[in-house]
Amino acid sequence: MAAATKAPARTGHTTFEYSARDRSGKLVKGTLEASDSGAVLTRLKSQGLAPVSVEASKVGKGMQMEINLPGSNRVGLKDLALMSRQFATMVSSGLSLIKALAILAEQTESKKLAETLGEVRAEVETGVALSTALGRHIDVFPPLMINMIRAGEVGGFLDQVLVQLAENFESEVKLKAKVKSAMTYPVVVFVIAILAVVGMLLFIVPVFTKMFSDLGGELPLPTKILVFLSAAMKWVAPIGLVLFIVWAITWKRVKHNDAVRNVVDPLKLKLPIFGTLTQKIALSRFTRNLGTMLRSGVPILQSLDIVGGAAGNVVVQRAAVDVMESVRSGQSLAGPLAQHPIFPAMVVQMMSVGEDTGALDSMLHKISDFYDQEVEATTDALTSLIEPLMIAVLGGIIGAMIIALYMPIFGVFNLIN
Repeated sequence: MAAATKAPARTGHTTFEYSARDRSGKLVKGTLEASDSGAVLTRLKSQGLAPVSVEASKVGKGMQMEINLPGSNRVGLKDLALMSRQFATMVSSGLSLIKALAILAEQTESKKLAETLGEVRAEVETGVALSTALGRHIDVFPPLMINMIRAGEVGGFLDQVLVQLAENFESEVKLKAKVKSAMTYPVVVFVIAILAVVGMLLFIVPVFTKMFSDLGGELPLPTKILVFLSAAMKWVAPIGLVLFIVWAITWKRVKHNDAVRNVVDPLKLKLPIFGTLTQKIALSRFTRNLGTMLRSGVPILQSLDIVGGAAGNVVVQRAAVDVMESVRSGQSLAGPLAQHPIFPAMVVQMMSVGEDTGALDSMLHKISDFYDQEVEATTDALTSLIEPLMIAVLGGIIGAMIIALYMPIFGVFNLIN
């Protein structure tokens, strides 16, 4: 069974590709960082492997250099969900962490995740705790995952924590898929409408403009407007494209800044229709993550600090900070939430009941399930409403342009008659 074991790169060390056979006779392949091939052989033997071949890696040299496309080094939530589910299954079946990490590194489709798991495995082999090894790769593994695994290690129920993590990530993936499916259609139609309008103004209207100038006479007002827009589009389109690219690059860099989020996030909640959807998504994510962490034994203050930042909206994050201050002073968890409009009375009351009965984690998951259903219903309603509206808007724009183009021709026909 193949295993990609890649330790962190160190000065003076070389990457070696190896193949070896384990105790069952299966062929194992992977990579190791070492000073020389002898060190690789020693390490493989210490792992109970019988080396077959060891040679310096050629990846990254000459014609074999790897080409990384934009986004190819990103580990998605779906990758983490699948990894957590497989990891939980293998750990609960009695496989060692090292063996499980090797299998995960081989099976994952994400190259970045495979490399990271190889590094994690190499660190675990040296005696480092799993949560500590994961914590050294915060660009791949979120704080929620690291802290839950740490709690599972301390409490001796790592397999249960991994199952809860898998369920949490799978619910998050499902939620994102619902929203994405609802937004895909209107975005695609909007882009098509923009491209169609720009295409007609740049390529079709100029042909009619030349014909109108040959015919002479006074053009109708709608046609004059269309001709003016066509002439302006020749310099507006390039400028608009450059401005869009600059805006996209700038937004990608500043969208996570606190100053920007303090302005944008509250505005998201005030948008018609979409503001309610944004609120439901944030509440679902907050309650699910908090319930999962509390159920895993993570301290409540630490949980609130993590889930506040993971909620995706600074308004929820502020509420989490207020709750942390309330808990530190020995007061209730649900009390401060009543002061934040983003939390409906139902959520506050259910959390209060969960505190009183000692079943806060279960109550939080019930709230999350409720808002998941609300998000699904809202996205379905949006899809059914937006589809005909977008078709009507697109048809109206193209139809108005065609009518404006043919109005002078109709005038010529009337004069001939």
